[in-house]
Amino acid sequence: MNHLPLIIKREYLTKVKNKSFIIMTFLSPLIMIALIAVVSYLSQLNNDKQRTISVLDETGYLEAIFKNTDNTTYTSLNGLSLEDAIGVVKEKEDYGLLHISKAESIDEVSNNVKFYSEDSPSLTIISSLERKIEKRLREMKLQKDGVTLAQIEASKTNIDIAQESFEGEKSSKIDNVIKLAFGGIAGYLLFMFIIIYGNMIMRSVIEEKTSRIIEVIISSVKPIQLMMGKIIGTSLAGVTQFAIWVILGGVLMVVVSAIFGIDLTQASAPQQELMDQAMKAEGAQAMAENIFTAIGNLPMLNLVVAFIFFFIGGYLLYSSLYAAIGAAVDNETDTQQFMLPILMPLILAVYVGIFTVIEDPHGTVSTVFSFIPFTSPVVMLMRIPFGVPLWQQGLSLILLIGTFVFAVWFAAKIYRVGILMYGKKPTYKELFKWLKY
Repeated sequence: MNHLPLIIKREYLTKVKNKSFIIMTFLSPLIMIALIAVVSYLSQLNNDKQRTISVLDETGYLEAIFKNTDNTTYTSLNGLSLEDAIGVVKEKEDYGLLHISKAESIDEVSNNVKFYSEDSPSLTIISSLERKIEKRLREMKLQKDGVTLAQIEASKTNIDIAQESFEGEKSSKIDNVIKLAFGGIAGYLLFMFIIIYGNMIMRSVIEEKTSRIIEVIISSVKPIQLMMGKIIGTSLAGVTQFAIWVILGGVLMVVVSAIFGIDLTQASAPQQELMDQAMKAEGAQAMAENIFTAIGNLPMLNLVVAFIFFFIGGYLLYSSLYAAIGAAVDNETDTQQFMLPILMPLILAVYVGIFTVIEDPHGTVSTVFSFIPFTSPVVMLMRIPFGVPLWQQGLSLILLIGTFVFAVWFAAKIYRVGILMYGKKPTYKELFKWLKY
């Protein structure tokens, strides 16, 4: 008799009715939103801080470039000595003193700039001051050589190399960024799902093994049915939990933003300022249009279908190995010796995807690792947005399914023997012996 549906139902209900599962399902989004809200609030407090920077420009070249902003006020202390200027800044408790000492020529000014402050200054503030000074000195050097500001502006040229395949398909750098983002997100989701819920399956097996409940269950259920029931039931519970997180997290973000007036999606001031400047820059609208065009050019149907199949195949492959480990040991401490061989291919897949797919998605390394079953779910998902032939996707999926079937057989062998073994740490040699039983 096939008891698999009953086992799946039991595993699913056992997981979703567990108090810790229920608490963490609803508490995790609250904790995450609370952390994001606190960080956003503290960031706003920090960014709203008013800073006063005193400027002592002994050259007379740079004083005019320091304009007040919403959060930064510049005060001129020209006419004072450096010692007196430092005394004034300390007395007024200003943020700091920017000192540009005398120089014989414009070229020497860059070596005569110092910033004095009580505490270490913000990297963003220092970088902003450096950009202002560099721009002004560059313009002054060009003017000294007889070049006007109008000529400087007219000389600026932006190059955006158009890209087109031999078949006439147009693309751009934005297309590659969007493709990499989609592939990276898909691979990362699979990686995290395997780590979180694979461990849940392993702990579930260990818990039932140590409580001796398994001795009763195993008398009427085949080990492979029990193992697959645990994997599928726990997976469904994970999908349920993930869906609740997404829905509850979205609702909480809206509620927190409305009640406390905190924009959880807003970047911090330095990053937001750079983004605002970029959007105001010439060609920003065209860039935004290119982004939407790049998203529209993605093979969405292929991405969705491939994501579903590779996600399920990769998760089931690794879950069966997690279940086998849970059956082979008596407690979580003993799992450490077996975890490394499972985690290494996953970590390798992520690094290969990041460092090779972005550079050459159709290169030898990327292609080979997209066929290896233990790395293909992550690497292939990262490659597909760049255009992978269907035969390669099909072959990779067939290899993944074949390896999954073998892994299930392998894991079931260990599961069948290990589930009833107690009080002894198995070695790799003993695990191979179990395969012969």
